[in-house]
This record gives sequence, structure tokens and C-alpha cells, in this order.
Amino acid sequence: MPVLPNDDELQAYAEAHTSPETDLLRRLNRETHVQVLAPRMLSGQLQGRLLSMISHMVRPARILELGTFTGYSALCLAEGLAPAGELHTVEQNPEQEDRIRRYVAAAGLTDQIHLHIGDAAAVVATLARHCWDLVFIDADKINNHRYYELVLPQVRPGGFVLIDNVLWGSKVLASYPLKPADKDAHAVRAFNDFVQQDARVENVFLPLRDGLLLVRKR
Repeated sequence: MPVLPNDDELQAYAEAHTSPETDLLRRLNRETHVQVLAPRMLSGQLQGRLLSMISHMVRPARILELGTFTGYSALCLAEGLAPAGELHTVEQNPEQEDRIRRYVAAAGLTDQIHLHIGDAAAVVATLARHCWDLVFIDADKINNHRYYELVLPQVRPGGFVLIDNVLWGSKVLASYPLKPADKDAHAVRAFNDFVQQDARVENVFLPLRDGLLLVRKR
């Protein structure tokens, strides 16, 4: 009987067999962990390379991201943009703006990545004229369902929506005894169940890091 590795060993093995970060992403990763609260919110190498891979496969002309944090995932997603493509990313915390813009400029993507500071739902309403090829939802989890319903009509048929943190520390599992105060966990669990029954889409649940839900609009 083989000895099963623990989660840390699996994570380390996966990272060791995944393409490395660029030097710029490595610097942003390090700066985020040194200077920013809750650095675990950053996508990191493994998830970042997956976002880049998906973007390269889709070759999107228009990407929407809800929840920029320090800009790591936006830079990863932008790697697969079609020529003259653009990415709109929304961050509610104005304290992150300078850092995000500095790294976007360092990547040479000032003309392609458009940063919006403000409430995600309000900003999405101003972008209703766009048709998205790829959407990444990584904002406040209690509003996952709200953001999903706002963006799905704007996604082209055959386009993709990615939703992060859908495991929510494994609290979505039926074996986890949720308390009424676990509002985010209740919201994420209900959202996952809703997408599973949504006839408008096809979906795959990836247990990568804190869970990534991959949705394709029919």
C-alpha cells in the first residue's frame, strides 16, 4: 500500500512540475507577501500558470476580472490576449492602485489592462457594452451569485467564466458543520449548487488550491 502524500507535498510537487513565474510575477509575489495584508489572496505560481494557460487556449479579445488584489492574476490572464485585446479589472481597495499600475506598466501592458477602482457591480454596469470572452470572478464571495448573473449575459456563447475560492477552505463540503455566522461559506456552497443546476452553462470544478470553478456558456 503506497503512502499518500499530504496536501503540502502535493502542492510542492505540482509547483515543481509547472512552468515557473516570470521574473516580474516573482517580484510581485514577493512584494505582496512582504507588504500586503492577507497575501494568500494572490493567485501564485500554480493557479497563475493555469490562468495563463486558459487564456492562451481561449485567445480572448476581451477579458473581465472582478477582484484585482495586487494585479498578479490580471498579468497572468493578459498573457493570452489576442492582438489588440484588452483586459478590464476591478478592484475595490484604492490602496492597491499605485502598486497595480506600477506592475502593469512594468509589464508593458498599460494600453491593454484597464484598471477600475470601485464597487464591482457598479463598474460592471458601466461596461455593459462589452462582450466578454473570458471572465474571472475573484471578489467578495458573498456576492458570487450576483456577479455571475451580472456578467453571464455579457459573455459570448462559448465564452468562459472562472470563479475562485469555491472550496472556501473546504467549508463547502457536506461534512463541514457550518454555523449561521459562516455567511461566506453558506453563500459559496449555495452558489456552487446553483451553477451545477444552471442549464445555461457547462461546468467543471477544479480542486486547485482553494477551488476554481470553470464555466462555459452554452
